[in-house]
Amino acid sequence: MISKIVNLMFEAQHLKQLDHIGFKYIHIDKPDSVAEHSLNAAQIGYILAKMEWADAYKVATMLVWHDIAETRIGDMHKVAIRYIRNKDELEKEVMEEQFEGLSFADQIKLNMAEMDERSTLEWKIAKDADYLEQAFQAKIYKEIWYEDAQNWITNVGNALRTESAKKIRTLMCETKSSDWWLNLQNLKNV
Repeated sequence: MISKIVNLMFEAQHLKQLDHIGFKYIHIDKPDSVAEHSLNAAQIGYILAKMEWADAYKVATMLVWHDIAETRIGDMHKVAIRYIRNKDELEKEVMEEQFEGLSFADQIKLNMAEMDERSTLEWKIAKDADYLEQAFQAKIYKEIWYEDAQNWITNVGNALRTESAKKIRTLMCETKSSDWWLNLQNLKNV
């Protein structure tokens, strides 16, 4: 079992090598990696779950693992997914192999099944966090002159389900991505 865990950890490391491919469509040469996206989505999901009085650990766990199948099938933009008829089944098959025989596999499978059902509050929060992370990244790209990134920000606004996510997105649109560190300088009387 330990060798299976070690191999899964190496496989998860591969997510750092995979481009979060959607932003290539707006000519971002070096977009964030799938690993970076997953980490930030899990962080956002944890916060959203706390704001919505949901199970933050379940949401974060869903998001930490939601893209693990991409180590084997790659990240796909919505344009490509349009032509893949069985992407959900393919991801389930890959994850079955990835977690087979691991003591914690059942819990991850339950969380992923909940995401597939698309009905629980935790799923809604996880999906909102996944979208919000992309909106935050798009906002940064837009600020550095990739105007087409606005499409992500707009589409995310139309897709969000929870009130907390909608509020965060609204404020995100009004905030510059550099405000957090520029405001730190204001605290120091330098």
